Amino acid sequence: MSGVYKSLSKSGSSKAQAPAKGVRKNKQRVLVLSSRGVTYRHRHLLNDLASMLPHGRKDAKFDSKSNLGQLNELAELYNCNNVMFFEARKGQDLYIWLSKVPNGPTVKMHCQNLHTMEELHFTGNCLKGSRPILSFDEAFEKDAHLRVIKELFLHVFGVPEGARKSKPFIDHEISFSVADGKIWVRNYQITEVEASKTKDRDASEPVKESKSGSGGKDTDISLVEIGPRFVLTPIIIQEGSFGGPIVYENRLFVSPNQVRAELRKTKASKHNARAEKQLELLAKKGDLGLRRQGGKELPRDELDTRELFA
Repeated sequence: MSGVYKSLSKSGSSKAQAPAKGVRKNKQRVLVLSSRGVTYRHRHLLNDLASMLPHGRKDAKFDSKSNLGQLNELAELYNCNNVMFFEARKGQDLYIWLSKVPNGPTVKMHCQNLHTMEELHFTGNCLKGSRPILSFDEAFEKDAHLRVIKELFLHVFGVPEGARKSKPFIDHEISFSVADGKIWVRNYQITEVEASKTKDRDASEPVKESKSGSGGKDTDISLVEIGPRFVLTPIIIQEGSFGGPIVYENRLFVSPNQVRAELRKTKASKHNARAEKQLELLAKKGDLGLRRQGGKELPRDELDTRELFA
């Protein structure tokens, strides 16, 4: 019995000390799916983002747009703790939901100015499945709702080390910047080029050695955009996962339906102004005796041209 106890105690101590000595695993899996009614541009954007997330799980289209709570059960079925849901409205408006399953929070954002990789034709390129560097603007630390959104971006776009289908390389950067109340998302390739000895360097200046360079020479690091690019406008933040009380609401957000309604009203006002001018012109002609009243011709007077030159 003592031998069994010693073996169990040794195995238990080794398991307890393993996480402290080894690398702590960041287990993050993302479920990426869309609703019915997405356009081809929305679908291409979803495919581009899914290719950038090797720790993601792409699923078929979700039928319901009202009962989004079913996405929690779907995420648990696929063993995912993050959900990125593309909701299409009226075949032209795209809303992106980011949720942390099962306890939340959930962010709903309106996606605008989206351009896929096929549209841009940029020269940049990166290895499929490589891990990105996430770059955030300083504005994400100023407001509370932006800190929540930043944490969700870290869990969704941050590829954990050792994830399935991921490569042990870091060759691109995803940039998140805040301007005009919107979040601008860009994807760049990290390129390293050996700098020449004569370029921007004096003869007396010592040569700097870089740790990453194979030849021990100085390297110039630059960024080349890959794509896709899009702009996100935060709308609401819910406390739970696809439900719960609203902890943040963007009062400055204007729905695209309201924008289109205002455009239709302006066009209708122009039409109404032209119609009123036409009525005024007809009224003036009627006062001058130049038009008919009730479908009957006005009585001719002696000075009418039809009487004078009959």
